[in-house]
Amino acid sequence: MITLAAFRQELAYPRTSIQLCILGIVGGVSAATLIILFRLCIEWLQLQYLSEVDHFAELSPIYRLAMPIIAAVAIIFIAYLTGFKHYRMGIPFVIHRIKYYFGQIPSRTTINQFLGGTIALASGFSVGREGPSVHLGAAGSSFFGQWLKLPYNSIRILSGCGIAAGISASFNTPFAAVIFVMEVVLREYKIHIFIPIMLAAACGSVMTRLVFGSTHELSFIQFTEFSHWIYLYLILCGIILGGLASVFNNLLMQVIRGFNRFNMIRRLLIAGVITGIVGFYLPEALGAHFNSADTLISNQQYSVLIAVLVAKFILTIVAIGLGIPGGIMGPVFVIGMLSGALLSSPLGLFMADSSELTGSFSLLGMAGLMAAVVHAPLAALSAVMELSFSPELILPAILVIVPAYVTSTQYLGNSSIFIRQLDYQKLPYTSSSVIESLQKTGVLAVMDKEFKLFKDAEKMHIMTFLEQAPTHPVIYCTDSSIDVQYSLVHFNVSLEKNSEALIYSKISGVGAQATLAEVYELLQSARDGAVYVYGRTHSDIIGVITWHKLRNYLHQASY
Repeated sequence: MITLAAFRQELAYPRTSIQLCILGIVGGVSAATLIILFRLCIEWLQLQYLSEVDHFAELSPIYRLAMPIIAAVAIIFIAYLTGFKHYRMGIPFVIHRIKYYFGQIPSRTTINQFLGGTIALASGFSVGREGPSVHLGAAGSSFFGQWLKLPYNSIRILSGCGIAAGISASFNTPFAAVIFVMEVVLREYKIHIFIPIMLAAACGSVMTRLVFGSTHELSFIQFTEFSHWIYLYLILCGIILGGLASVFNNLLMQVIRGFNRFNMIRRLLIAGVITGIVGFYLPEALGAHFNSADTLISNQQYSVLIAVLVAKFILTIVAIGLGIPGGIMGPVFVIGMLSGALLSSPLGLFMADSSELTGSFSLLGMAGLMAAVVHAPLAALSAVMELSFSPELILPAILVIVPAYVTSTQYLGNSSIFIRQLDYQKLPYTSSSVIESLQKTGVLAVMDKEFKLFKDAEKMHIMTFLEQAPTHPVIYCTDSSIDVQYSLVHFNVSLEKNSEALIYSKISGVGAQATLAEVYELLQSARDGAVYVYGRTHSDIIGVITWHKLRNYLHQASY
């Protein structure tokens, strides 16, 4: 029978296992359940005042003006109840927690994200649901890892599983969800991480299809094949989209910096007022849904299209920059759709009817703009392909994504909006290659369980034991009136006269959930010694890791 201790032991290893697959399924089901509940809450709230979800145009202008302001007040009230210092959420925050806290998400920030995100999305703010999906997915799955006290390296994978399941459950895009986690959040490709994340994404997709059906959100857009001579024009479109992405990121960061002197209450109220005013005159700019954008594109009214594009551009920068809880990729997709449709219009000078290409270019605009804004070209390609259920757009999308990404990064010096937000907030998200490597393995996988513990009364027997087993780890426990101290005991091999036969080196302890990175941090300065691994309390020593053992593990060959 597999015990919880054996389950934890196996998860400490960086390898594919049945236990890790089970973890992916559990994390996926947990995260998907939370995301489905989140989506149902948004729909329920909107249907209280709308006859159809996201159909804001049916509201009277005065209601469109008041709705975002009332929503901003409600978000402020929720933040007040949970504590304003816990108002940290979204994809940049999750990336930081993944890198430095093994994906453990504070519960109060999760409450803010769920309730605040529900209100923001239901009230017409120009934000997407992928931000809450990432946050809630990571929180919903990592909770099990913390509850079961699993090794931290497996909790990080569990958080990645939750993110993949959350995105998959939110958009019914399992493949894009896996790529997004690997390319944007974890930023690494390892087989033992891939497998559970794939399982979690599959669970999210299955569960969302059971509740919402198996439709794809962009399936109403038909990708139309076009002549090969248009491929050259796609490169120009990519360059333009790369420039637009740089303008978007730069303006967003300017808003974040410029309004930093205002407190959070004022920022949220300003966002509500601006959104309400724009919604009063242009209801099509509210929200971040694809259907209304497609309706505008189909009507071929380019003046309205340009007005909505500019309004959506402004509302998204205002909402994200001033702290409305929501994601950035949803509105970026809509802006990309509108931009792509406008970029198809010049083709009318060379063709009898270019209207049939509008849908294709709207999809390509989404892919190019997302790749340049988020710096995730593969995730952009897979997301648009899955959302539209159009694998034939792969080649044209590549011709748009590559110039958009290169133009944005190399020629305009733009970086990922998530990275820029992390840098501004001074949230660390990088670590050395040594630390990253060691964080993938838990101490349970490497520790030496065959150690000998001697207490004060048994000190006289240490010499006899070491003479019989000189390489056996020996721990000496000193129980003083203040606390308990542990020392590693070994022979003194120096040639100094009158030196003691045994050397007692004080050692520190790490919990059983720790990874080898924490051990390395404790031992790297001296390049010697050891640490002990404890269970529930420091007196419950379950293993020892010496510097020699850690170094050998670090230097062993891997593929």
